[in-house]
Amino acid sequence: MPTLFQISIEVNSGSVGRIAEQIGQTAISHGWKSYITYARNHLPSRSQTIKIGAKPGIYWHGIMTRLFDRHCLHSTRATRKLIRQIEEIKPDIIQLHHIHGYFLNMKVLFRYLSSINTPVVWVFHDCWAFTGHCAHFDYAGCYKWQTQCSDCIQKKVYPASYMTDRSYKNYTLKKELFNAVPNMTIVPVSEWLGRIVKQSFLQKYPVKIIQNGIDLHTFSPQPLCDTENMMKKLGIPGNAPILLGVASTWDQRKGLADFIRLSQIIPSDWRIVLVGLTKKQLKLLPANITGMERTENVRQLATLYTMSTVFINPTWEDTFPTTNLESMACGTPVITYNTGGSVESVSGETGYVVEKGDIQALKERTSDILKNTKESYKNACLDRAAGLYDKNNRFEDYIQLYNNLLGRTKK
Repeated sequence: MPTLFQISIEVNSGSVGRIAEQIGQTAISHGWKSYITYARNHLPSRSQTIKIGAKPGIYWHGIMTRLFDRHCLHSTRATRKLIRQIEEIKPDIIQLHHIHGYFLNMKVLFRYLSSINTPVVWVFHDCWAFTGHCAHFDYAGCYKWQTQCSDCIQKKVYPASYMTDRSYKNYTLKKELFNAVPNMTIVPVSEWLGRIVKQSFLQKYPVKIIQNGIDLHTFSPQPLCDTENMMKKLGIPGNAPILLGVASTWDQRKGLADFIRLSQIIPSDWRIVLVGLTKKQLKLLPANITGMERTENVRQLATLYTMSTVFINPTWEDTFPTTNLESMACGTPVITYNTGGSVESVSGETGYVVEKGDIQALKERTSDILKNTKESYKNACLDRAAGLYDKNNRFEDYIQLYNNLLGRTKK
């Protein structure tokens, strides 16, 4: 029985944690044994799960990052313990997701990975692996990662450092460590990110683009009684057009300020609903924005998508947001900014792409959807989600990749 070992910061929680869980489920259905690690959120999983580190170590790692820009250079003991567990399990494939997040030591991990010949599959959900500091560069318009990072203009952006700038050293170290793995395949989650990887210092590695998939059983049009109850709970009139936004963390990059600006120009009967806000952000919302904290209740998320007129994703930089897919799977059209891989999931029949920061265009395209009626987009959204982003099909690509790496013929 072949064994898959996924290194993830979460299990079955958040977009990346759910992707890791669903890949594990697909592997299990093909007769594989599946392990997934986690350092933070951990929801029930069909895979065997392994905890990495503990809160004190994560907090100390965060402090060292904040002060000295030493992200992924602590958690040494936790990483060594992880390696001992890998050696005991002897997986056939080691798959990485995010290794940033204050829970792993990249020196310890990659020196181990470079010493073995086990195939490594590294799924890129962002750009952190080939920059000296940041997880995304598009919003800042910085392209130093193509040559040599230094004097980082995003030093105070995740993973934030408020004192030292180690971007030059971090870039050089990553280039050395990550290029030393003898048998690694990089899996960007979008065509855009795949092109970017080929311009980075990791360009020597084979690239296999596998876009994200979602659970179409969970994310599907929800019953009318559920959407009506949700609207009552949120105090929204039954006939109000609803503009939905969902993010795990709302910041400038995700477009929170753009929603605030949009709220100032929309008609008085429209309502904006934002999911994923902090308690502090909730207190600062204008009257025509209804806010909610982050939810792990995917059925609730599906109900919110279903009841909405349009899903608006004003992200200024993104690789391939699963929120776009989830919205379409619930029959709701999408409007997104022309950035990164966010545009790849949206067609002319399922929504609109507008230029970054064009608040007036967000309003106008929403008006177009209201004029045409949401129902005229619904079937195209459902068909696109089912045809391209069903996890049962999408994650089969990983099994094919694993079998190719192991020299097996898919049965």
